[in-house]
Amino acid sequence: MNVRDTLRSLLVRLYARRVEGHLDHAQVPKHIGVIMDGNRRWAKAAGSTTVHGHRAGAEKIEEFLGWCSETDVEVVTLWLLSTDNFDRPQDELGPLLGIIEDVVRTLAADGRWRVHHVGTLDLLPPGMQHTLKEAEETTAHVDGIVVNVAIGYGGRQEIADAVRSMLLDARDRGVSMEDLAESVDIDMIGRHLYTGAQPDPDLVIRTSGEQRLSGFMLWQTAHSEYYFCEVFWPAFRKVDFLRALRDYAARHRRYGG
Repeated sequence: MNVRDTLRSLLVRLYARRVEGHLDHAQVPKHIGVIMDGNRRWAKAAGSTTVHGHRAGAEKIEEFLGWCSETDVEVVTLWLLSTDNFDRPQDELGPLLGIIEDVVRTLAADGRWRVHHVGTLDLLPPGMQHTLKEAEETTAHVDGIVVNVAIGYGGRQEIADAVRSMLLDARDRGVSMEDLAESVDIDMIGRHLYTGAQPDPDLVIRTSGEQRLSGFMLWQTAHSEYYFCEVFWPAFRKVDFLRALRDYAARHRRYGG
């Protein structure tokens, strides 16, 4: 690292401390959703491979969760693999699935996070299904941040699965379709989402400069605030995170009012 880079790094750390010092923890979002975008473009810009980009993105996760724990965040949803990602070439998808499975194991072994899978389990390889179930079971007692790992996740698929779950539940309880139609409401559907009784995301962060949700938590983000960051996910810094929190705290949430 040359003198210019060293000076820049020092200034960034000093600026981050200043932003953090002025952060009102009472205004920190309780649930943050993260669309971790830009792994492949980061790798290409660095002259490296796609797999290296995905590994670098995976390594950023625990660092990010550490920042969240310092600022009283209670729930984090990490979008690791979408249903659309299954259309990627096998030479990319295979290693990516392995990297994601390693992420889940690492989070479960850390001891600070309560891991919860959100997504369609049947789409995933049997080994990953087992890893996810084991991670949920071994961290169920943890009194820390709930980390939703969105793997095999699609927003439309989630709503379809919620409706299917609601219909099956009604059948099992002997409720007729006529009675169900009379009683169905927003809260009922919400209880059957992957996130169940969790609070909806207050803030959704997307890296890489893309300004769209791409189907991320379509139901839950109806009143969420969005923060779009130009930096690619592997290069996401604590100062970028703090800027997102500062931006969120400065907004007046109206909830449609």
